[in-house]
Amino acid sequence: MAHRRADVVDAALRILDAYGLPDLTMRRLATELDVRPSALYHHFSDKQTLLAAVADEVLRRGAAARPVPREAPWDVTFTAAATALRDTLLAYRDGAEVVATAHALGLGEVDPRAGLESALAGLRPDVVDAAARTALLLVLGHVQSEQLHAHADSAGARVGADLRPEGAATFAAGLDLVVAGVGAASRADAT
Repeated sequence: MAHRRADVVDAALRILDAYGLPDLTMRRLATELDVRPSALYHHFSDKQTLLAAVADEVLRRGAAARPVPREAPWDVTFTAAATALRDTLLAYRDGAEVVATAHALGLGEVDPRAGLESALAGLRPDVVDAAARTALLLVLGHVQSEQLHAHADSAGARVGADLRPEGAATFAAGLDLVVAGVGAASRADAT
């Protein structure tokens, strides 16, 4: 049975959610689709290209499910965009690691910073760039930490309470600091 590229990505997302990134192998994916592993290379030249497509799909689905209001002030829109990105990555097991890897390697078609940057339209380009990069790193790092601790919990590993992220509250506090910095930079421009 022939599969489309989208079928392969959907199957990869199912495996990712069920087993996690370490178990998302080309062999397991081929078994899921009932094809030989070599058949997957018709759609993807290697696993990194597949993971980039998975990251793109995670980001596309998140954007569709969590639209960000554009008519609000920049700080509200920026906070909503960063929170929506966090929610998107948390919706998929190892979602942050998949997106972070694709982004770090310059793979994929969907830039995870795009929504953050558009929320800051009208501010100085260097402020937009720095703020979007900082917020993206906050989102990726925070979600990776949350997901790592969830894996540790499910495996029965003990993690010190002081190392455990507190979820949405800790993320919001960090994001508030980024927003305050962007606000200070934009006020400095106005004077």
